[in-house]
Amino acid sequence: MNYNSNENKNFSSQISRRKILKYGRSGLATGALTLAASCQKENVKQPQTTPTTSAKINTSSEMSPDNFFEILMAGNKRFVENQRTSPNITRERLTEVAAGQNPFATILSCADSRVPVEIIFDRGIGDLFVVRNAGNIATPEEIGSIEYGTFVLGSKVLMVLGHEKCGAVQATIAGEPVPGQIGSIVAAIKPAVEITQGQPGDPVRNAVKANVIEQIKIINSSPVITQLIQESKLKVVGGYYDLDSGEVSIVSEKVGVA
Repeated sequence: MNYNSNENKNFSSQISRRKILKYGRSGLATGALTLAASCQKENVKQPQTTPTTSAKINTSSEMSPDNFFEILMAGNKRFVENQRTSPNITRERLTEVAAGQNPFATILSCADSRVPVEIIFDRGIGDLFVVRNAGNIATPEEIGSIEYGTFVLGSKVLMVLGHEKCGAVQATIAGEPVPGQIGSIVAAIKPAVEITQGQPGDPVRNAVKANVIEQIKIINSSPVITQLIQESKLKVVGGYYDLDSGEVSIVSEKVGVA
């Protein structure tokens, strides 16, 4: 898929974010998805039918979202085992993606400096479309970015990634006054904290995982995301990153089904 600046202008003039949501509400999301695909068809390559661990990953192939999920998690396994291949970080890759991007996964991650998303999944330039904020919360702006990464750029996997010892979750559990706009983050995480109150185990870990699930629920309310899931074009998963081991474990999983 090739999505350069000229295409971006054309696409923006034809389908604003407001119109995308209108398509979803009116049952016309299929037409919108077809139009987006036609805007990017110039860079369609020959299909692949099996998972690959090579640097080249083609999201316009016939591989399923499950295949791309396996690729994403295989990268984390290499990271944990200290066997990183560090793909797609060359000058040639920089030049290649300057003309257009087709990331195979979109990640909503916490902005915590200890969670460098491309590194922990052993990926490089142009592989992942990363949306980050404190607490990995799904605000309207984040959902819009996720819709762009999946609907426009063609990512086949969407992961909401929480992590061990999340400061935003800890602040929400503490319940103390916070300055400035930090309160809006606390308010978004509070439902997950309330759900897990009284549960056995570590309260922060419980709330972090519950928050991942709650944010996925919010994201799944998007008609754009729903359409992609229904057409088996997108796999939505929740992840939990262990700061000590580097491992990403799966919290919840939603496979796209018709």
